[in-house]
Amino acid sequence: MIKAKKSLGQNFLIDTNILNQIVNCVEIENKNILEIGPGTGNLTKYILSKKPKEFTVIERDDDLIIVLKDRFKENINIIHDDVLNIDETSIFNESVIVFGNLPYNISTEILSKWIINLKNNFWFESLVLMFQKEVADRIIASYNNSNYGRLSILANWKLEIKKICDIKPSSFSPKPKIDSSLLLFTPKKNFYKIKNPKNLEKITRVFFNNRRKMIKKPFNQIFNGDLKILKKLKIDLNLRPQNLNFETYYKLAEEYENLRG
Repeated sequence: MIKAKKSLGQNFLIDTNILNQIVNCVEIENKNILEIGPGTGNLTKYILSKKPKEFTVIERDDDLIIVLKDRFKENINIIHDDVLNIDETSIFNESVIVFGNLPYNISTEILSKWIINLKNNFWFESLVLMFQKEVADRIIASYNNSNYGRLSILANWKLEIKKICDIKPSSFSPKPKIDSSLLLFTPKKNFYKIKNPKNLEKITRVFFNNRRKMIKKPFNQIFNGDLKILKKLKIDLNLRPQNLNFETYYKLAEEYENLRG
């Protein structure tokens, strides 16, 4: 019997009701599927039953690679690597549906990597991803909410996000100490054009560096108190970072790019 490795953030999903819910939230038949961290293959089995066109999994654990090869033979393609090292655009020639019970310790890093590396052509059709509930709450938060922050702004930039369900610790083995949430991400047809996503990262990092303070200091730090930008974007410097909506941050990133030429 394979034991979950704490160092890799492993918690294997065993709840059949949740497994069914995951594979039924998108159309899988005859689609290209990528699964991140399949573990012992519990979700993999359910995905295969839906008859995907091509099915690839990414798994870094040596022991689990042996289990997956033995259990699924030639029915799946296995990439033995860390997902953070992978260029997902090189795996398929067509768009893909991604499933992932993401390791809690690197889930935000994985999502941020995918968003920052997105071009105008999306390499995925949808993302069906599981997060620690606390992280999911930050991803789906809107402004004027205490959970709203850098991750909310980045995730909502190019993606529509829908919460599918919350998942209790009893659905996993071993049981984590926290609840999880399943989120569905789909590409937006229209999104604010920012030349370099790292500029949005910088703007949000500086503004949320001290989220309880008014935005006057971070604004002056980046824009040197430029009154034209204040007037154009109708920003009140007495507000706090969580009081500015998504679009304001996207516009701030654009203004920052304009200043840098």
